[in-house]
Parts: sequence; C-alpha cells; structure tokens
Amino acid sequence: MPSSLFSLTVVAGALLLQAATPAAALTVLYDKSRITCVSRQEKVPVEAQFKKFTAQIAFDPARPETGRAQIEIDLDSFDIGFADYNEDAKGRNWFDVRNFPRAKFVSTSMRALGGGRFEARGPLTIKGKTNEVIAPFTYREDAGTGVFDGAFPIRRLQYNIGEGVWKDTDVVADEVQIRFRIVVAAAKPAAKK
Repeated sequence: MPSSLFSLTVVAGALLLQAATPAAALTVLYDKSRITCVSRQEKVPVEAQFKKFTAQIAFDPARPETGRAQIEIDLDSFDIGFADYNEDAKGRNWFDVRNFPRAKFVSTSMRALGGGRFEARGPLTIKGKTNEVIAPFTYREDAGTGVFDGAFPIRRLQYNIGEGVWKDTDVVADEVQIRFRIVVAAAKPAAKK
C-alpha cells in the first residue's frame, strides 16, 4: 500500500474512532434538579412535580451526537400540592402506580439545533404505552455545573392517563407539558497529553 494511502487510512480510522467514542457519563445533582408537568384543568394551568427520578446522562456539547440519556420517573412521587389529588393520581384511572410504577425515556439520538439549543429523541413509556417524543433543550455551564433546561408536550390520552370520565378533555386538556431542569457536575476537560 502506498504510504500516502496508508496515512489517509490511519487518519480516517482515527476520525471514525473519535466520532464513535461516546460522551462521558455525568453526575446528576438531584437536589438541584426538577421534573414537572403542567396540565390545563378547566383551562387553568396546574403544575405538579415528580419528586423522585433517576437519570443517566452522557453529553458533550461539542459532540452532541455522541450523547445519551435514560431517565426513569417514580410515578408514586407525583405531587400536585394536595394529598387527596396526589392519591387520586396514583390510582388506576390516572397513573396506576401499582401496575406501572415508573415512566421511562431513553434517547435514541441527540443533535445540535444551533445557538446553544439541542434536541433528544426517543421513546417515552408511561403506563405500558410507548410513543416517540422530541425533547428540545438548552445546555449551559455555570459555576462548576452543567444545566439542561427543556420542555416538550405529550398527549395524556396516548398513554391512557385519565381513563373513564377523565377522558373528557374539556375538564383536563389532552396536552400536557413536561418540563425539566437537570443539573449535573460539569465534566472536567480531558487531560492534555
């Protein structure tokens, strides 16, 4: 093999290897992070929080395509601010936490949108139903942390959330906004060789 062709092959191989190398896993700071949902009840926005979740995130803003995320939400941790409503939400007509204790999102791709904006795509599973979602987000580093902020809509009826009389979208709208702020310890730059 001619030396120029060999050099070109080595360089191409190194570039492919670098592109295929996944981003490093980040440490999530749960005490600073939040996942909420906003629904409209009789046209009035109502926000609730999921107080427990786990997240495994790997992300490099310079190479977002190598990123990945898996987020699992403990649906029993739903808190709308009223104990009676919290209990109702855990029941069979809503989240049915006895049979479906967790919601899960797993990214299948990430990409840059420009201007510090990105998006993650992948399946979201709630109550045994799975639908593809697109979750746009911003990422910024601040005081030793990385902050992911984003929101995306889902249709609750696609997940059988609100069964029976609660299917009436005049009382509770079908569209629900999922909002997240996930704070991580900022990745340390790779050591120079």
